[in-house]
Amino acid sequence: MLSITDLTISFKRGESKKFAVKNLSLTLKKGESLGIVGESGSGKSVTSLAVMQLLPPQAVVESGKIEFDGKDLLKLSFDEIRKIRGKRISMIFQEPMTALNPVIKCGKQVAEIIKIHTSLNNEEVKNKVIELFEKVKLPRPVKLYHSYPHQLSGGQKQRVMIAMALANKPDIIIADEPTTALDVTVQKEILLLLKELQKDYGMSLIFITHDLGVVAEITDNIAVMYKGEIVEQGTVKDIFTNPAHPYTKGLIACRPPLSGRPVKLPVVDDFLEGGKTDFAVETEESKKLRHKKIYSQDVLLKTENLITRYPLKKNLLGKPVKWLNAVNNVSFEVFPGETLGLVGESGCGKSTLGRSLLRLVEPYSGRIFYKETDLLKLKAKELKKYRKKLNIVFQDPYSSLNPRLNIGSAVTEPMKVHGIYTNDNERKKKAMELLERVGLTADVFYRYPHEFSGGQRQRIVIARALALQPEFLICDEAVSALDVSVQAKVLNLLNELKKEFGFTYIFISHDLSVVRYMSDRIMVMKEGEIVEFGDADEIFEHPENEYTKLLLESIPGIDAVFK
Repeated sequence: MLSITDLTISFKRGESKKFAVKNLSLTLKKGESLGIVGESGSGKSVTSLAVMQLLPPQAVVESGKIEFDGKDLLKLSFDEIRKIRGKRISMIFQEPMTALNPVIKCGKQVAEIIKIHTSLNNEEVKNKVIELFEKVKLPRPVKLYHSYPHQLSGGQKQRVMIAMALANKPDIIIADEPTTALDVTVQKEILLLLKELQKDYGMSLIFITHDLGVVAEITDNIAVMYKGEIVEQGTVKDIFTNPAHPYTKGLIACRPPLSGRPVKLPVVDDFLEGGKTDFAVETEESKKLRHKKIYSQDVLLKTENLITRYPLKKNLLGKPVKWLNAVNNVSFEVFPGETLGLVGESGCGKSTLGRSLLRLVEPYSGRIFYKETDLLKLKAKELKKYRKKLNIVFQDPYSSLNPRLNIGSAVTEPMKVHGIYTNDNERKKKAMELLERVGLTADVFYRYPHEFSGGQRQRIVIARALALQPEFLICDEAVSALDVSVQAKVLNLLNELKKEFGFTYIFISHDLSVVRYMSDRIMVMKEGEIVEFGDADEIFEHPENEYTKLLLESIPGIDAVFK
């Protein structure tokens, strides 16, 4: 179906240029599903954009050809490629929120691509879009046809993108990280849907991801990319049971396992540099001793019947008449030095609960005790003192840093607000120490957020949280946007800091394998309520609640594929 030969792509940077793809060759057969895996910056998306002829202006195709249907796509004119793009080859983009136009209704956006490539009238186009919405299993397809993107969940938006890609029954679909930001249950549904549709339509599929568990579930063959080159190719089974390249071995090893708890997670660099790759696993005995020490202490944080609600409907005077209890009557305790995991699907109330504990969202009722103090009774001035002790690392490292502040200002600002250290020189020295502590160099102090990758930004956000020397840290999806290898580095860092500074964590995530690795105990949340609570390993091995079982069954994994 598709043949890429010796493709080389560079990006201009002033007088210099950086190579994103180097001498890449790939073939895709009819009906085949090919996975392209690798970290951010490995050249996966650039390759797919070259196939679609959607490369940005600063990208230069230095050499190579991309053949489809006897034609070199790189040599086609704008009008010629437009006839292929969306009709013969379609793409599902990584982020449905930015890929969909926020001011145009979903149905109209899908209708547009049908109108461009067919001669159907408006009524026929509308019927076809509604039929496509049914095909991708969207609820209430007629209503969603007239809905705007912001009125849909992440999973529903991704289904609209799939419907758009399928609209003209293409020969090839390119799916670029289509499940990265989705919950495990929604991710499972999307993967099953893609497999089913590929079979029904007889399409070829290129599936781009950094998650090896996902690629193992959906593809026949895999190409592993590293620094713009393909370092290994083969069948799913061959790659996962007998990886040859150190980079592939590192990618497979650095994902937290579903059984056993390594004292430290391997990272890709361990394999590339030929270092230690055999990591010790915590014994049951050492775990019991650690838990005995944690749970013999007095409670650090305690909630009683906590309710946080949002208005759903208001009357003509703007007074709420209908409410949603995002956190509904929640009670739990956290002990010093513990990591308490909090899991559940999007919309279950995880983030609202985390923010309610810090009063970033004001609870409606209940009590929150930090040691002996009820935080809900504190006035703003008194609460400010506790902002030093309780801190949060937000989900998105891109939006949590002010793009106009350099990194030094971002890290020292909390110190100034709380009067930590007597002058700017002392704060600067401490900030540089913290940046080095999280695995960055002191010279990043003068640089700006746009100069860093997602993993580096998350380290900066962690350094900023540490600047106040907190006792209690809430990590709200702190690693969900990171590659598996960068994620392993950040998880190792969080565990090291916990040992060094005696931190207590609430670790919020929809990635259950990560939560199990990090947590002593786990709370499972559904529709604002805690449905299961207990020892992390016990919940994974013997879940009692049906919802917990569903979450666990949805985890994509290499182990699950080769059972």
